[in-house]
Amino acid sequence: MKGSKQKWLALAVAAFAALAAAGAGAQVKERTLKFAFQNQTGHPQAQGAQKFADIVAAKSGGKITVKLFPGGTLGGDLQTVSALQGGTVELTVLNAGILSAQVKEFAVFDFPFLFNSGKEADAVTDGPFGQKLMARLDDKGLHGLGYWDLGFRNLTNSKRPIAAADDIAGLKIRVIQSPIYIDLFSALGANPAPLPFPELYPALDQKAVDGQENPNTTILASKFAEVQKYITQTRHVYNPQALLVSKKTWDGMSADERQILTKAAKDSTVFQRAASRSAADSALEALRRAGMTVSELPPEEMEKLRAKVKPVIDKYSASVGEATVKELMSEIAKVRK
Repeated sequence: MKGSKQKWLALAVAAFAALAAAGAGAQVKERTLKFAFQNQTGHPQAQGAQKFADIVAAKSGGKITVKLFPGGTLGGDLQTVSALQGGTVELTVLNAGILSAQVKEFAVFDFPFLFNSGKEADAVTDGPFGQKLMARLDDKGLHGLGYWDLGFRNLTNSKRPIAAADDIAGLKIRVIQSPIYIDLFSALGANPAPLPFPELYPALDQKAVDGQENPNTTILASKFAEVQKYITQTRHVYNPQALLVSKKTWDGMSADERQILTKAAKDSTVFQRAASRSAADSALEALRRAGMTVSELPPEEMEKLRAKVKPVIDKYSASVGEATVKELMSEIAKVRK
């Protein structure tokens, strides 16, 4: 019996020594990774970035530092994507649809009225369809790590309450620098003004634009209630966000370092999605308390919105490829079953 115990003790010690040796042999260099994104500290996007940074620090034994640059301090999304491709910025998270400039099929994630819920979007982005699109980014100098949640986009303005679909006509609305958003708000009769996000608050403050569209959490965190009076819960687009690392950085990493980033991405995605959806539940009430007038369009007016934007969906379905759209719709139908 005593010999048996000694044998198991020896095996346990050997196993521990093997694990320690493996850990000691992990190829992890001292490095700092710049993580740039558009929303302010405190926003669920920033919370997710901090969680990612914390996990990377813990799993690398403090060797890899992820330094956060919130609020567009390193430039707008298009500038940041270019910086990732050049290797001067290592990480970002941004609306997946913006990547249509790199891989045209990403435009489908900006189709209006596509998803009914965030969980529905999760199933599609985490599934074969979303992962196939991510894989295509490697040829564009980017490597996909996962999809986060930004939520449903809603319309704000400083001119008037939106009680009907036609009330949007004539408003000058800041939109994302993406062709589909320009066409979307043109179809609604607005005058779309594509601007980088860091320029948005000053443009609203100076009345260079009448309004903008973003999820309630972004509207709250960016303090748009200071320069916008009316918010309408149009829920016209749901935004999955793409978490990306520079391909130059990725290619220069060891297998151990890549594993650390992959694990951090997976764990922070679970955290970020939960944080974003929890915040969405309370953001609207906070905006109301901040003085914004909140409105909901009646069902018949929402149907008018859908009818107005159908030509936009048809146009971009042709542009990204009918087969891609059919595949996406098939995945959504499976989820809804």
